[in-house]
Amino acid sequence: MVYNSINRNENFKRDYRLRDQATAAAVSTMSNIAEGFSRHSNKEFIQFLFISKSSAAEIQSIYYVALDQNYIPKETFESIYNQSEKVSKIDSGLISYLTSKIKSFKKTQQTE
Repeated sequence: MVYNSINRNENFKRDYRLRDQATAAAVSTMSNIAEGFSRHSNKEFIQFLFISKSSAAEIQSIYYVALDQNYIPKETFESIYNQSEKVSKIDSGLISYLTSKIKSFKKTQQTE
């Protein structure tokens, strides 16, 4: 969605700094989930999920600027903003789940 929105507007394509920030944040969101999962440690996975959440928030912020600059229509903004929100909520759900698994493991270790 991010790449498509950039490619549809010549001014957005030429705004190199904003364009590069948008694509980096979009890739970062996805990549940090994958990298955290590959660590095979819940604690490290949680750290990467927080980075993913931050990148999703960065996308939302960047797209406010893109909207203000008339690089994208309001519908595109809303679509990307909402998708970023979904990713953030999924990250939060995973963080909560993994945190509870860590706490449960610690309780089990203390009672043994």
